[in-house]
Amino acid sequence: MTIMPPALSVFESLESEVRSYCRDWPAVFDGAHGTHLTDEDGHTYLDFFSGAGSLNYGHNNPVLKRALLDYLERDGVTHGLDMATTAKRRFLESFQNLVLRPRDLTYKVMFPGPTGTNAVESALKLARKVKGREAIVSFTNAFHGMSLGSLAVTGNAFKRAGAGIPLVHGTPMPFDNYFDGTVPDFLWFERLLEDQGSGLNKPAAVIVETVQGEGGVNVARPEWLRVLADLCSRQDMLLIVDDIQMGCGRTGAFFSFEEAGIVPDIVTVSKSISGYGLPMSLTLFKPELDIWEPGEHNGTFRGNNPAFVTAAATLDTYWADDQLEKQTRARGEQIEQALLALCDENAADGACYRGRGLVWGVEFTRTERAAEVCRRAFELGLLLETSGPQGEVVKLLPPLTITVGEADDGLRVLARAVRETT
Repeated sequence: MTIMPPALSVFESLESEVRSYCRDWPAVFDGAHGTHLTDEDGHTYLDFFSGAGSLNYGHNNPVLKRALLDYLERDGVTHGLDMATTAKRRFLESFQNLVLRPRDLTYKVMFPGPTGTNAVESALKLARKVKGREAIVSFTNAFHGMSLGSLAVTGNAFKRAGAGIPLVHGTPMPFDNYFDGTVPDFLWFERLLEDQGSGLNKPAAVIVETVQGEGGVNVARPEWLRVLADLCSRQDMLLIVDDIQMGCGRTGAFFSFEEAGIVPDIVTVSKSISGYGLPMSLTLFKPELDIWEPGEHNGTFRGNNPAFVTAAATLDTYWADDQLEKQTRARGEQIEQALLALCDENAADGACYRGRGLVWGVEFTRTERAAEVCRRAFELGLLLETSGPQGEVVKLLPPLTITVGEADDGLRVLARAVRETT
């Protein structure tokens, strides 16, 4: 099956040139269920993109949809700012009982706004307020959002250039394995901190992703994260883990940092926290950091009650036991075995893979090949995106609810797309 792009006249004539995903997937989508989308011409696509990680439980998950429809049909509160509502109470209770308490986490919960970058901005503001310092340390190839504060701690040059102004008060350090193991971890960072002549202002915080999804699926080792957490503690810097894309079970456990056995000072959560793709984000922080004045950080759409409803239903359905975590790890092992074979077959092009749980990346020596593979996969009915600073990585981000058969189907299409783009 070869899918031809439809006429997209109104999108091309009226919508801004800034649009991006629709250029890679020239179809007009009309329906979605589970792991599949359907366009207006009836073509079906297997989704290995999952709304950039906001659809961990699939499209129109029937359990979550039923909870949402019931809430709307009884005229439940839709827009609530930070007012107390029954929907928010139910979410907070489920989050406390099913996520925080079982992990012995005492975080306070803040609703900063509807998007991930809202959570990051509030985390940076709070860290600076607590420590009374401006500098934030981030890492090479990081991505934390598109608003100015988040861009200042983002590595991608193309994204940063869109700011139009200097991005200040952020300093990048090498991410895990940035020097291919030739330099000891944090040698440069710790030397700068200890040298009064280094020119590095004392940071308020360090912000890190345990897996850099947009940066090329770069996976931090648990031991590297533990050393980082210790460094932050010794140097009086807060540790912020950006779990916006890698949280909510993407790597197996609910939080991606659990495997490393660390407890960050601040955690940002978004994307799949609502479970249904509805805008919602959280900023979590240790109780002693909760020094906000009432209204010091706010936002019109931080009280998206329909998202609270689906978020609570998600937690009750998928996080009351460890079955989803086990399934995610099993599907991840299935994908890893397929990628091992794929990379063996394409060793001549330097193919390699990396990932955790249900986030995986395949990289080729010829950087253009990743885009070619994704383009051919789309023609064959599979949605994939590229990642990395040069778009050199094919990124796999299927729903956590994907079946063995659906995973096999997608992996077969990927293998065919790779063969047909050599």
